[in-house]
This record gives sequence, C-alpha cells and structure tokens, in this order.
Amino acid sequence: MRAHCLQHVPFEGPGCIAPWLESNGYRRTHTRFFEAMDVPKAEEIDLLVIMGGPMSVNDEDQFPWLALEKHFVRAVIAAEKPVLGICLGAQVIANAMGAKVYPNREKEIGWFPVQGVHPTAGDRFAFPPSQTVFHWHGETFDLPPGAIRLATSQGCENQAFQLGKRVLGLQFHLETTPALVTELVAHCGDELVPSKYVQTAEALLSSAGPDRYTAMNGLMGRILAYLVRSDG
Repeated sequence: MRAHCLQHVPFEGPGCIAPWLESNGYRRTHTRFFEAMDVPKAEEIDLLVIMGGPMSVNDEDQFPWLALEKHFVRAVIAAEKPVLGICLGAQVIANAMGAKVYPNREKEIGWFPVQGVHPTAGDRFAFPPSQTVFHWHGETFDLPPGAIRLATSQGCENQAFQLGKRVLGLQFHLETTPALVTELVAHCGDELVPSKYVQTAEALLSSAGPDRYTAMNGLMGRILAYLVRSDG
C-alpha cells in the first residue's frame, strides 16, 4: 500500500502520521512542492495526506503549484481514495471542491479545545465531545457542497469536516509532536502577537505535557484507521 504526502514547507512534516503509516504497512512517498511540482497518478496511491503551510490557498500567483495541487486533490477524491487534509490541507480540499477560503475572525495559534459535532445519521467519524488540540491558522473555510461539520470551537466554526466516506479535513494539527511545535515557533514566530486565541511561544512549547500529545496523536491514529477501513 502506498500513502502519498503533499508537503508545502520543510518544517510542516507528517509528525505522528509517519510511524502510524509504517506500523500499518504503508510505503510513504512525497510531493514536496518547495522542491518540485511532481504528483503521481491518482490510481497509483492508496491514501493521500495533505499537510499544512503558512501560505493561503488563494495565493496561486505566488505559488503556481497550488493550481496543480487542487487539480490532483479533485482527481484523488473522484477516484474514491481516502484523503486527509490538515490545516492548509483542509483548506485545499475545501477550495478544490468549490468552497471559499478567507481570513478567520480571529487568528488561532496555541492549545485550545474543539468540540465534536455528531450528525444524527450516516457514516461519520465521531470526534470526542471536547479535546484540547494544537492550532496554527489565520484563515478558515466554508464547507464544500455535501460536506458535514464534525468539530467546532469558540474561535472557529468549521474545525473539521467530512466529505463522503473517505475525505476528512482538519483545521487543527493532531499530527503535532514537540519537535514540530519547536519548528513552527522557529519559522513562524513573528505571528505570535498575543490575543484571545494566540498564545506566547513559551506557552506553546511548555504548556503541553506528554499526556496531551499522546491523546492528540491517538485521535490522529483513529482518524487514519477510519479513513482506510476496508468497508469504507
């Protein structure tokens, strides 16, 4: 089985997703858009994971590969392959499938809870009623046509969505490890202007113990298992 990862910047890698893929028998390949614009054919992969990044999906003039990426994502979804988008990745899915992406009313950077929204019918992933997760985003998205909201928060209405049985978008970062947080602070620390939903660098780095990472990464594993289940 082949899992393909779309990566937009060197410092936003797969985190805890990488060992999950390895332990579940996946060969991992990459498109690193900061190095080359090469993507496989949709039918050649079994799972697509789209990582985050500091750019906007609306910046196609500055980052021409965004148009290629959206075309590829549409092809993978049309091929009914499992797709997971994280932060920018979720915005790419939403935009590729016809939804707008625009500045959120608040930047959201730090450790804040999201609340699960449980639809009454259908095959949907069930988020916990509340879980503290790691955020780093300034934009948000409308739900693409046919999508169902799965999680929300006080700072951002659309925190997670599901499209069909095989596509999930997460505005937050369940893949995060302490090393990834350190990298984000090092490369994007100029965004840390404290406000209601923006914490200090010290808080980002020190306020989460091992149990929080374990719980968050465990939820990431359950989402991946849900997406690739054989009855999907």
